[in-house]
Amino acid sequence: MTTYIAFLRGINVSGQKIIKMVELKKMFETIGFKNVRTYIQSGNVVFESASANSDTLCKKIETGLQASLGYKVTVTLRTCKDIEDIIKNNPFKAEIKHEDFKLYVTMLAGSPEKAKIKELEAINSGSDEFFCKDKEIYILCKKGYSDTIFSNNFIEKKLGVKATSRNWNTMNKILTI
Repeated sequence: MTTYIAFLRGINVSGQKIIKMVELKKMFETIGFKNVRTYIQSGNVVFESASANSDTLCKKIETGLQASLGYKVTVTLRTCKDIEDIIKNNPFKAEIKHEDFKLYVTMLAGSPEKAKIKELEAINSGSDEFFCKDKEIYILCKKGYSDTIFSNNFIEKKLGVKATSRNWNTMNKILTI
């Protein structure tokens, strides 16, 4: 069995797509996953599956959620090893010690074209810094995530790949639940 973390995009944000975590846990169990647990209300689900195919699992989860909820929810999957690598590869280790800076990780649902990554890297955001690594974008927000241009929508439009973001605390905590 492999332990996966499903990151659901856009639920329980500004009163939209409300899902109670108890119900979300039951949905994952109904789909057939084991040892299901959730973390905070933003749609983070840890579960175990015998399947090693992330694409198949994503489709299974998205189909199950749509059937249960009546609307589409984009799901991005990572394994515990993936999350450990994301934490280990943080390019902003020194900067996150600054109390006013906040670090976010945007996880991409697929691999973007290299040319689109180059276009994104050419953008000057003003105060925020970012770094692209594989299917993650680390965003160091100096004013806060609500003020950054690097929102999920912005990144999805620039890269042509679905995305969801979590703050650094969530990325670290998710491994402990």
